Amino acid sequence: MKKIGLVGGISWVSTLDYYKFINEGMNARLGGLNAAECMIYSLNFGDIQAKSWINSFELLLNACNHLKNAGTDSIVLCANTAHLFADELQDNIKLPIIHIGTETAKAIQKAGFTRAGLIGTKFTMEMDFYKKKLEEYGLEVLVPEKQETRDYIQQTVKDELGVGFINPETKASYLSIVKDLVCRGAECIILGCTEIPLLISQDDFTIPVFDTTKIHCEAIVEYMVS
Repeated sequence: MKKIGLVGGISWVSTLDYYKFINEGMNARLGGLNAAECMIYSLNFGDIQAKSWINSFELLLNACNHLKNAGTDSIVLCANTAHLFADELQDNIKLPIIHIGTETAKAIQKAGFTRAGLIGTKFTMEMDFYKKKLEEYGLEVLVPEKQETRDYIQQTVKDELGVGFINPETKASYLSIVKDLVCRGAECIILGCTEIPLLISQDDFTIPVFDTTKIHCEAIVEYMVS
């Protein structure tokens, strides 16, 4: 079994899901009392917010180096937005990083879709680092058109979902945002923030939904047993 290092705490709420899904996946593969051999470096998300994501490379690099020095075989960044630095971190630490965007793109391509609606933090929706990974697999990516909508998703992810608060009014708004993406031609929806599945899921839609947390965890399990 390969050992993985999880850079979590971004936020701790979704890191709980990573630990749960990875261990469930490993046990399903190996049976008995088998579980994942892993280490978690849980960052203080308040430090990330104080610096803002775009200035947080050194915090993430420090976490990755701690995990590397502890003997991990690969690194997992437990947040879509953290992949802003995935390539640069991989170059620095000389360990593979299992990329959430790449794994999501593979899953969508395998399912036969070419146009995906993406919701996530404003960085994930507005910057190129994530969308380019999807476009490399021939996907057309749609994000909410209005700045105020993207800002609203950012605010609710940070102030509500990041602390585990589930607000029914926010859920209704997210459903409306997804409906608009579908009306614009989205064939499927990417829940491109690891906290968003806490609020909405496939159960809320008839259109296919790709939960990036679960997709990422499935890829991690595959890597660990390979």
